[in-house]
Amino acid sequence: MVTDMRLSDEERTRYLAPTHHIDCDSEAIAAYVAPLVAGLSSDKEKAMALFNAVRDDVLYDPYYYDLSPDGMRASSVLKKGRGYCVAKALVYTAAVRAAGVPARLGFADVKNHLSTRRLRELMGTDLFVYHGYSEVFLNGRWIKVTPTFNASLCEKFGVHPLEFDGETDCLFHPFDTEGRKHMEYVLDRGPYDDIPVDEIINASLAAYPNLFKTLESLGGKELGDFAREAVSENK
Repeated sequence: MVTDMRLSDEERTRYLAPTHHIDCDSEAIAAYVAPLVAGLSSDKEKAMALFNAVRDDVLYDPYYYDLSPDGMRASSVLKKGRGYCVAKALVYTAAVRAAGVPARLGFADVKNHLSTRRLRELMGTDLFVYHGYSEVFLNGRWIKVTPTFNASLCEKFGVHPLEFDGETDCLFHPFDTEGRKHMEYVLDRGPYDDIPVDEIINASLAAYPNLFKTLESLGGKELGDFAREAVSENK
C-alpha cells in the first residue's frame, strides 16, 4: 500500500534545482516547456503534457550514445532531437522541473527482447544496464515515468506506446501487441539526484566491450540507423 508523503523544503528545493546535466534553467528547456504547459494549472496535467511531448519529440536512438559532459545535458539532447533512454529521461526530468514539478532520475537493468539483431550483436547481450527513467512527485508520492520509446518507433516494432495517466507508474509493457516478450525488469537501481556518469560508464564498458571497440573504430561515424533496422526486421 502506497501512502502519501510530504517533501521537506530541502527536498523540494533539491528536486526543482538545476544541475549540470538537468539544466532546467536553460533557455532551450524553458522555451520548450512554456507553450506545452500554458493554461495548465495542476502538476498532474503538466507532467502528462510534457510526457507526451518528450516521448515523441526526442527520438529514441540507442546508437547515439554520448556520455560527454556536454552531450549529457538535457538542453543538448533536446537540440539534437534524439538520444538513448538516459538522455530522454534527462530531457523529461528537466522539463518537469522547469514546469515547477519536483522530479529526479531513476535507473534499472532491463532485458529488451525486441532490440534489433545488429544491436544485439554489438552489445553481445539483451541486458541493458542503467536504463534511465524519471520519477515525478505527484499527489504525495513518487511515480516512475518512462518516456523512452517514441510512438512512431513503437509502431515499427509492434509495441504499444506507453501512456502516462499522471497517477500510476508508467513502465515498459512486458509483452508486445503479438504477445511476445518485450521488456523484463531485472534490477531496480533506485532514484538518483543526477546522472551517475562514472557508474554508467564503468558498467557499460564491462557489459558491452565489443560495442565500445566498434565505436572507437568508427572514429565518430554513426553506428547505424536503428529505426530502419526495426522496419527491416519487423516487416
